[in-house]
Amino acid sequence: MAEKLTFRYDKIGDILYIDKCQPYPEQESEEIGDEIVARLNPDSGDIENLEILFFSKRLLSTDLLELPVIANLRLAAS
Repeated sequence: MAEKLTFRYDKIGDILYIDKCQPYPEQESEEIGDEIVARLNPDSGDIENLEILFFSKRLLSTDLLELPVIANLRLAAS
């Protein structure tokens, strides 16, 4: 079942979290770009969470933020 995306911002750590599910200890972490961390499902390898480090600094330094992932976006069923 597809999950809705949630966005959380940690002001102190300056990290934007993009989550399909709550992070859990069994997930594997992999840096997939310049200070962008993906948390992967240990069985399927699917990306379940993204952590974008130094988020506000990125936005101030450029007008474009690209993530090295492919997204399949569609409306969530109500």
